Amino acid sequence: MSGEPRHPRQPSAPLPDFCSLPVLFALLVVGALTVTLMWLAPGNDGDLRDYSIAVLFTSWLSVLLTVALCKLRPWMQRLPGLWPYAAVWLLLVTTVGASAAVLGWIDHNLAAGLSPASRFGFVRDCMLATGLLGAGLLRYFYVVAQWQVRVAAAAQAQVAALQARIRPHFLFNSMNAVAALIRVDPDAAERTVENLSELFRAALGSDQTSPGTLGEEWALVDRYLDIEALRLGDRLRVERDIDVPADLPLPRLLLQPLVENAIRHGVQPLREGGTVRLGGRRVPGGVEIVVENPVADAPATPGNGHGLRNVRERVRFHFGERATVDASVREGRFVVTVFLPEVTRARTDRR
Repeated sequence: MSGEPRHPRQPSAPLPDFCSLPVLFALLVVGALTVTLMWLAPGNDGDLRDYSIAVLFTSWLSVLLTVALCKLRPWMQRLPGLWPYAAVWLLLVTTVGASAAVLGWIDHNLAAGLSPASRFGFVRDCMLATGLLGAGLLRYFYVVAQWQVRVAAAAQAQVAALQARIRPHFLFNSMNAVAALIRVDPDAAERTVENLSELFRAALGSDQTSPGTLGEEWALVDRYLDIEALRLGDRLRVERDIDVPADLPLPRLLLQPLVENAIRHGVQPLREGGTVRLGGRRVPGGVEIVVENPVADAPATPGNGHGLRNVRERVRFHFGERATVDASVREGRFVVTVFLPEVTRARTDRR
C-alpha cells in the first residue's frame, strides 16, 4: 500500500468545566487579588477610587471571560494535544486586550480619568498581566484535570477488579446445587441458572453504557439471596424494611458485595445460621441503606476488608464527599450503613 503512513491523532487534553461556578469564582479571586497587590505595591499612589474601579473592571472581565470560555469550550476541546489550553490562553489575552482598548477609548473621549493617560501602555500592561496570570491559572487547571483523569482511571480499575472477581467457591457451590436440582426440582434449577446468568452479566459488565439504579441493585441482591437460600436452607433468614426511591442512580454491584459479606462472615459460620436485615429509608439530604448480619465468634473465612473499602471508595467517587459508608458492631450485630445524597446531577460516567 503506497502513500505516507498516517499518524494517529494526539488525544486532546481535557479542559475544565468553564460553565461551573468554581471557575468563575477562581477568576474573580485572581483578578481581585492581582488588583489588590498592585494597589498595595510600593510607589503606587492610587487612591481608593482607582482601586474600586480596577476591581470592578476585573470583575466584569471575569464574568465576560467565563461566558466566552463556557460557550467556546466544545470547539476548543476538539483541538489535539495541548492546543485547547493554548486556545484558552489566546482567548484570555485577546479578550482582555480588546476590553482594555475599548475602555481606554471610551475614557479618552469622555475624559473621565478611569484609565491611565497612555492607552497603549494600559493595553500592553493588561495583556502582559493576563498572559502571566492566565498561564499560571491554566497550569493549575491542567494539573487538576490530569489528577481527575488519574482518579477516574484508578476508580475504573477498581470497579473492573470488583466486577471481574467471582469467587470460585460460590460458582462451584451454585453449579453443584443446580446439578442436584435438575432431577429433583427442574424449575428451581432453571431459576438458579437464570439468577446466575444475571449475576454474571452484572459482574462481567455486559451493559456499561449507563449506570444502574437502586431498584435494579435490589433485584440483583434478591437473585443472589435465592441462590444462597438453596445452599444454606433455613439457616439463612432475610428481613426487609425498604422504603427508598427505586430510580436512584447507583453503580452496579454496589450492594451485592455487602450482602455477600454479611452471609459469608456472619451467617455461614454459625451452626444455627442467622438473619440478614436489609433496610432503606429516606433521611434529610438523601437515603440511607443498612445491611445487618450477626457477628460470628470465629468466621469461617477471615476477611481482609477489601470489599468494604472498595464499596466505600466507589460510593464516594460516584456521589462525592457527602456520601459515607460506616461499619460498626451494635448489640452483637455487624451493621453497614450507606448514606447516598440525592444529587440533581448524578455522575453517570462512573459505575
